Amino acid sequence: MITQETYTLSNDVKIPKLGLGTWFIEDKDVVQVVKDAVDLGYRHIDTAQAYQNERGVGEAIRACGVPREELFVTSKLAAEVKNYPDAVASIDKSLETMGLDYLDMMIIHSPQPWKEFRGDDKYYEGNRAAWKALEEAYQAGKLRAIGVSNFLQADLENILQSCTVKPMVNQILAHISHMPTDLIRFSQSHDILVEGYSPVAHGGLMKHDKVVEIAKAYDVSVPQLAVRYLLQKGLLPLPKSAKKAHIQNNADVDFEISEQDMATLDQAERVKDYGDANQMPVFQE
Repeated sequence: MITQETYTLSNDVKIPKLGLGTWFIEDKDVVQVVKDAVDLGYRHIDTAQAYQNERGVGEAIRACGVPREELFVTSKLAAEVKNYPDAVASIDKSLETMGLDYLDMMIIHSPQPWKEFRGDDKYYEGNRAAWKALEEAYQAGKLRAIGVSNFLQADLENILQSCTVKPMVNQILAHISHMPTDLIRFSQSHDILVEGYSPVAHGGLMKHDKVVEIAKAYDVSVPQLAVRYLLQKGLLPLPKSAKKAHIQNNADVDFEISEQDMATLDQAERVKDYGDANQMPVFQE
């Protein structure tokens, strides 16, 4: 099962190759969603301070019946936290909110606050300050791994030039029809694992004729094809669903896309409609 397979991060920590995304799942609902995912074999759960469901994720982790050390739990430092004292406090707050002694990974959610995403101010100093707080929490054993999200090459270089611990992941928007190849290549060249969020393009791929056609040829769902595509690219997919049947379907990817079909998917026309996520800055690039 893909949920039991792992990548190895640059610090030798193993991370399950498939994670459950929890964006847009309310705190009151996420407890059962995470329990369902764990029952189905998932061992990697991804949340964030901004999702406002850390409490529920933590409750599910504690109550799911699987030993804590067998689970990999990621949260994200809010994009607006760009100074050292606030970053230190935010890391500790996540641990308190989730009721966990440690997190397997915490990452900076964005290089800029969301209202200034991809703006002129790159927040290089603020990101270095937040990174220092993550490094210290990592060295103290509060975090088993640390990383970033939505970082471009210049943002990564800013951290790499001054850090004592390199980022272990860069979590980015990556899906069929949108693969930022240069950024992925740069990240991987520095032993930074790339995680792909919204692998189904927030539902956009479900209406993509070419993708639907190829999925039918393999007798799989579009989400299964999308997850498998990222895996064959060496990325870690983070599909999100609140429905148990969909959570199971997303993990049932024991097939291989041919080189020819991978090449066709590489050239697929870009999804432009992300549905109710269209207003989010990461989908407007």
